[in-house]
Amino acid sequence: MSAGGAFGGNRGLRPVPPEKGVFPLDHMHLCDLEKKEYLSCLKSLGHQSEKCRRFSKKYLECRMEKNLMAKQDMSELGFGKEGAIEASGENVNERIDN
Repeated sequence: MSAGGAFGGNRGLRPVPPEKGVFPLDHMHLCDLEKKEYLSCLKSLGHQSEKCRRFSKKYLECRMEKNLMAKQDMSELGFGKEGAIEASGENVNERIDN
């Protein structure tokens, strides 16, 4: 028998949660509207996530506001360039469609 026990695993060691990728489920459906908007956008645009970034951002912001994930600067989640483009006056949809 190994040190981990009959069914494997390290008994007595505490698991370490991942830094990103896993967060509490929205059991109370606090961000359902944002989730449905994002999924609807993906479905209608052939699952091209780049074209649905604004809905993705809105969904993540909702999750942070409702404490369903750690609060982070949106630039750390890949939304920094979008804000810079919008500030420069370029239309994000034109940039993506061309």
